[in-house]
Amino acid sequence: IITFLSQQISCQEAILHVSNGNTEREYCIVHNHSWTPLSQSLEAAVQYPLVNMTSTMLCNNATVFPDVKGKALVVMRGGCDFSQKALLAQSLGATALLLASNKTLITPSANDSEYAKVHIPLALMRYRDFLEAQKVFGENMEVKLYAPPQSKLDPSIAVMLLIAIVTVALGGFWSGACNKADSGELFLYSPLKVVIFVAMMCGMLVLMYFFYNVLVYVIIAIFCLASASALFSCLDAVMEKIGCGTLSFSVRNWNLSVRSIILASVCITIAVIWGVYRNEDRWIWILQDLLGIAFCLNFMKTISLSNFKICVILLTLLLVYDVFFVFITPFFTKVWVYVFIKFFFLPVVMRVPRFSAWAQNLCGMQFSILGYGDIIVPGLLVAYCSRFDVWINSRKKIYFVSCCIAYLLGMIMTFAVMLLSGMGQPALLYLVPFTLITSAVVAGCRGEMRQFWAGTTYEVRGASKPVWHSADI
Repeated sequence: IITFLSQQISCQEAILHVSNGNTEREYCIVHNHSWTPLSQSLEAAVQYPLVNMTSTMLCNNATVFPDVKGKALVVMRGGCDFSQKALLAQSLGATALLLASNKTLITPSANDSEYAKVHIPLALMRYRDFLEAQKVFGENMEVKLYAPPQSKLDPSIAVMLLIAIVTVALGGFWSGACNKADSGELFLYSPLKVVIFVAMMCGMLVLMYFFYNVLVYVIIAIFCLASASALFSCLDAVMEKIGCGTLSFSVRNWNLSVRSIILASVCITIAVIWGVYRNEDRWIWILQDLLGIAFCLNFMKTISLSNFKICVILLTLLLVYDVFFVFITPFFTKVWVYVFIKFFFLPVVMRVPRFSAWAQNLCGMQFSILGYGDIIVPGLLVAYCSRFDVWINSRKKIYFVSCCIAYLLGMIMTFAVMLLSGMGQPALLYLVPFTLITSAVVAGCRGEMRQFWAGTTYEVRGASKPVWHSADI
């Protein structure tokens, strides 16, 4: 998936603060702004004694109820409409109503005419949370209901920006260093192969819609293998760079390295832990991002675009692909929305929790996400610029540095538009023009567009790389 999105909350989350004078706990609740609004801070919220009436659903006044004037009630969800429960609780003198639910929490709603009749706060909470509170506090519970405002500008955006730019810069630099060392790489040098590659991506997206329940496990298995291998390559390169020695030995004509065995064990363990606990939101995102960064770095180092013409074709096609599925597809089908929701649970995105969304994180972790494609696709162009600097012996890395700066500006533009519009954005819509135009302008100003466009004269066997010398850099 090649889209940046700050995950939107599906309902109006708030916080239930429970205390008994000595102990305090907070739980997730879901309310509706159309009814009585909640205070925005704990200090401003009014405290009520809580009366346990979960033995009833509060759907009629035939039952004899205890004295609840000036108190908050908790009853079971179901049996009648939300508004009917709220009006009955209000007639009994209750100051707030909590509905304990065994089902998924949804925003409580009613007819427009009913909203004006209800003057007390109403919210849903998980029944298991109420049972937990009972174990901690017994029946002596004091509660406050409040809904802290959600800030659009979250620190997770800065973390995501840092992950993206560092990964792209390191991947591009690594690709240039490998090219300088004449390491083996897999080149994309045919426009036809680029078109086939993009067509396969489109086909994969369609297959995900029809065969998600099968392909999800295939993708997870492939990611575990590929990311473990990528993490091994990254760590092994770091060890080699810092001069960590290797102790080798032979077993039945197999030459083995102690360093390689240790690194392989660590990488496989990390991938397996992610695969087993991938649905644990609270901490597994750290491993997913670590494996994702390694995957992107290794991809940019391994896959090379042979010239600027291939870069233009690939990035333009993927830009059209991205914009089509994000902006155009929803007008005539809901397939894209369905597939995107499913993609959020696949290992194809970087995830960083929204640090300021405290109320929302109580109900379920909220994440800012960035697709691997938003790093890899522009990163392939950055890697090409890095290799071109090597070919022309540019000591200042003018193409590489310029393209990295363009990528950073494109990401900042993506975040700015997202914050101003309040909608997730296809990052390639901004990254592709920024990076392509900047690279072309630099090549044009330096009079090297012909060489930059043609790139390396790569052939399948035995081709040597052309070396162009730049007099001024």
